[in-house]
Amino acid sequence: MKYNYTLILCCLLTTLFSQSELEKKLFELPDVIFTKIETPEGYESAYKLMIKQPLDHQNQDAGYFYQKVYYSHIQYDKPTAIITNGYEKGRNNITEVATLTEANQLNVEHRYFGESMPDSVDYQYLNFEQVTADLHRIRTLFDEINTGKWISTGISKGGTTTILYKYFYPDDVDVSIPYVAPLNYEYEEQRIYDFLDNIGSEECRNDLLDLQKDLLKNSDQVLSMLEWYVKGRNLKFNYFTLGEAYEYSVLELPFSFWQYGNDCSKIPEDANLTTQVDYLLNIVGLDFYSDIEMQKFSSHYYQSANQMGYYGFETEDFEGLLNHLDYKPHPHAAFVPNKMEVKWDGTITNKAAKWIEEKGNNMLYINGALDTWSATAVPPSDKVNSKWFFMKDKHHGNARISNMTANEKSLFINTLEEWLDINIQIDR
Repeated sequence: MKYNYTLILCCLLTTLFSQSELEKKLFELPDVIFTKIETPEGYESAYKLMIKQPLDHQNQDAGYFYQKVYYSHIQYDKPTAIITNGYEKGRNNITEVATLTEANQLNVEHRYFGESMPDSVDYQYLNFEQVTADLHRIRTLFDEINTGKWISTGISKGGTTTILYKYFYPDDVDVSIPYVAPLNYEYEEQRIYDFLDNIGSEECRNDLLDLQKDLLKNSDQVLSMLEWYVKGRNLKFNYFTLGEAYEYSVLELPFSFWQYGNDCSKIPEDANLTTQVDYLLNIVGLDFYSDIEMQKFSSHYYQSANQMGYYGFETEDFEGLLNHLDYKPHPHAAFVPNKMEVKWDGTITNKAAKWIEEKGNNMLYINGALDTWSATAVPPSDKVNSKWFFMKDKHHGNARISNMTANEKSLFINTLEEWLDINIQIDR
């Protein structure tokens, strides 16, 4: 028993010393405030960091904000995964990439979201140049702490951020892993329309179209039903009227349906109106167009209209059925803050696409073949060593390493081991 107590005491002292050493290193980082948080399983310690960032990395006089980052520490010489989130980051979760590679993890909240907001929102500083400079500064700061190789990874808009981070700072990380990440070339992406015109079976697409037409033909009755739904959920509609929000939700139906790989056999046919409305609310939801959601995603919509590109809605099949939306030209899904005027500039995404095609090495792209956003995924190129995974029957929510086929997973892990010079312990 004496030996066991001694062993336990030694382990505790080692952990405390390691933690104290790390906190000393964190304390020495400039412009970093840190707070101890719950340690994820398998890690030594974890911290919430608030990192002082310039609003304009080229002009320190423009002001600053504090960016939230969750840091989970496992070992100094292990790889470090920097998670390039596209939105608010509410909690510290360990990603499958960090778990797979036994990596330290920096989970970075995107500027202008959540707690990473300046005191006064000036959208001129919300651009790819500044976003990726935020990541570069975090990467540079932690060069003082972690000595292993580096990985960047993100999902959806966060995956797009991973791609643009690689473009602006190609030497920052050893491997980039964008999940289900669009790289749009236009303000209104034609490739989205082409995808929706061809995905799945003709029967399934026609069933969705028939449902949309039924919902729009009965819009007066549906809106009367939705008034009670809105009151029950205490939803507010000032950015849109309820009628506009409803019509947008109907137009959105095919995009959301395929984005999350829904079952064609469950589309209601010849059903009563209540069943049809319930289905719409389940697939798209009306909350998505409420004031609180417009505010929550305002920065996202600004980016979509300014640099990122997005999608619109074809309306030719609904002639005479749209009573609340101005559908000439096509209604667009970039609902910019306060309906402000935003100038579209696709220079960066188009330049990045060309660069990635020719020089974007050491990237592992994970996409779901069913996902609507795979329409604007980075296309494969034989000019680089990168690997593409378009996972059959997978979508925006489940195109993940854990759901790869045995052959896909073997190729993915073998490549990761080679590029990171590590040995990954996993059944394959």
